[in-house]
Amino acid sequence: EAVVSTQSTGLRLQKKVMDLESKVSETVREYEGGPTKKERSAESWIPRPPERYCLTGHRMPITRVIFHPIYNVMVSASEDGCMKVWDYESGDFERTLKGHTDAVNDIAFEPTGKTLASCSSDLTIRLWDFVGFECMKTLHGHDHTVSSVSFVPSGDFLVSASRDKSIKVWEVSTGYCTKTLQGHREWVRQAVVSPDGKLIASGSNDHSIRVWEIATKECKVELREHDHVVECVAWAGDNCTPHINEAIQQENPRAAKSEGPFLISGSRDKTIKVYDISTGSCIISLIGHDNWVRQAIFHPSGKFIVSCADDKTLRVWDYKNRRCTKTIAAHEHFVTCLDFHRNAPYVITGSVDQLCKVWECR
Repeated sequence: EAVVSTQSTGLRLQKKVMDLESKVSETVREYEGGPTKKERSAESWIPRPPERYCLTGHRMPITRVIFHPIYNVMVSASEDGCMKVWDYESGDFERTLKGHTDAVNDIAFEPTGKTLASCSSDLTIRLWDFVGFECMKTLHGHDHTVSSVSFVPSGDFLVSASRDKSIKVWEVSTGYCTKTLQGHREWVRQAVVSPDGKLIASGSNDHSIRVWEIATKECKVELREHDHVVECVAWAGDNCTPHINEAIQQENPRAAKSEGPFLISGSRDKTIKVYDISTGSCIISLIGHDNWVRQAIFHPSGKFIVSCADDKTLRVWDYKNRRCTKTIAAHEHFVTCLDFHRNAPYVITGSVDQLCKVWECR
């Protein structure tokens, strides 16, 4: 018996040594390849393997992961019809939100974080009180799967996109649909509100991106740069403007400075693109993912783009030089979603492998 236990202790120690060795070699590689310690400010935080936590509990693919705007919690949504709340600093599971009768496809917080919106293949949108964790309202109106939800910055209105080819604007206080935007010829995958609350950008299975003026319901711009389904769209914050202008001038030194607004998209054509909406032109194309791009967002500093894809990776792009600077083999299956914390050094990812992962940045 003593021999057996010594053997198993030996094996455990051997495994520990191997784990530590791989960590050391990863650190050495980073040290040799990355910036020096004093340069590594919050501006250049990027996720580093291995993950800090692996969160288990969902019974089907994860569709969306988001950080709470204030508390140190994150929320995951899944095709299992549930949302789960986790503490990302400790890795602890906190609670499950149930109510939808089919896959939950997207979730979003209004800016104060008191209300969570969720949308589902059950054709509804639900508004949750994130203090008492009760469902306050159920919004009906779409005729097919609801694929995305996004609050306007004031938190008074909610924008949704659906497989019924429409985009709807809802008044949060009453739950009434106040506007319906039509023009896409296929499933609208995502619709997101601009930081100033005046525009909506939408991506669709019809391969196009449209930019709409909320006030007039008018489609201002149609972008047809992708040659496959547009999976995701996201607006650039104001802090991206100087970095995007540098990227433009890198290609064309005589180009005039632009104030934007700027938009990013990811597609099943495996590319990520950045657009200047003021001119309706594509200014950057990033090629490197080996499968459908599922989500692409700007780094909180505005200097990088972070993306995930069905090639199972999480990638960081130095878009000024149009190159991928970090590739992380993030999951064993397609990586469907990610979020980057606005001011803490954390990235979260979700996958078809039913896991959410928390990544520390440095």
